[in-house]
Amino acid sequence: MNTAINVIEPSGILDSILATQIRQEISTCVKEGSKVVLIDLQQVTFIDSSGLAGLAMAMKSLRSVGGRLCFCSVGEQPRMLFELTGMEAVFEFFSDRDEFEQTIA
Repeated sequence: MNTAINVIEPSGILDSILATQIRQEISTCVKEGSKVVLIDLQQVTFIDSSGLAGLAMAMKSLRSVGGRLCFCSVGEQPRMLFELTGMEAVFEFFSDRDEFEQTIA
């Protein structure tokens, strides 16, 4: 199976502005036929509620075409947010890109 994988590497605070940019990138990936998008959160220091909502909407758009939204390299604050909101059970996480590539590729 040859699946196109797109990687998005946001940085800083993932708020509504950055979430909108990520959703636009994912929308472009979907239009180009991508089914798997990896968001590498290594450089993200904070995710607010609007950023989390944007990620959920991005996942919904990917799932609507049978795609997958994955995350890797999640820092302490983002991980706490995912756990507190129960989103760790919804999103697909990998410790780093190596684990993602070994699992997906």
